[in-house]
Amino acid sequence: MVSASSDGAVIRLLIADDQALVRGALGALLDLEPDLAVVGMAADGAEAVRLAEDLRPDVCLMDIQMPGMDGVEATRRIREASPATRVLVVTTFARPGYLRSALDSGASGFIVKDTPAEQLAEAVRRVHSGLRVLDPALAAEGLFDGANPLSERERQVLRLAADGRSAAAIAAEVFLSAGTVRNHLSAAIGKTGAANRAQAVRIALDKGWI
Repeated sequence: MVSASSDGAVIRLLIADDQALVRGALGALLDLEPDLAVVGMAADGAEAVRLAEDLRPDVCLMDIQMPGMDGVEATRRIREASPATRVLVVTTFARPGYLRSALDSGASGFIVKDTPAEQLAEAVRRVHSGLRVLDPALAAEGLFDGANPLSERERQVLRLAADGRSAAAIAAEVFLSAGTVRNHLSAAIGKTGAANRAQAVRIALDKGWI
């Protein structure tokens, strides 16, 4: 196991996860490493962006599904606000769609939360050094699963449809006509190969497309 970063400096970490127990556990594990130091913790994506701007950490460990701003959008904003901060996604949701979305948003790595502590610490070091770290099984699956076929608007209306909202309610939320929303939902149903909107939502969620 590597005991120091390549230049001898301590790697400063920000941890973003909506579960307090997970944040605490990750922080405690990584703080045991002599070359790693947790300097901030965030409970959601918006807080992660604010702390990244204030603290300028070397690496941010980012969850995917969080309330409000999710990890994909937070990654994009952190990379814009603090380009020197590298993002390592650490998530329970091992889905190829999430992997693609995270990488497209600027993440340098994507691993699952049951990764052994030593491998997690090494992943942090590799990401900090400029390398890309991907869960091998998920990366291989993603090669054959295809890119997300849904447009941004289709993803938006499917996310809103997930809680059973009507086309009219979705239209009021996104400032479109109900007919336009129905067209987007119909397109999403066709692209996912679903029989109806509920099935389209399930398929898109399973693949990490929304």
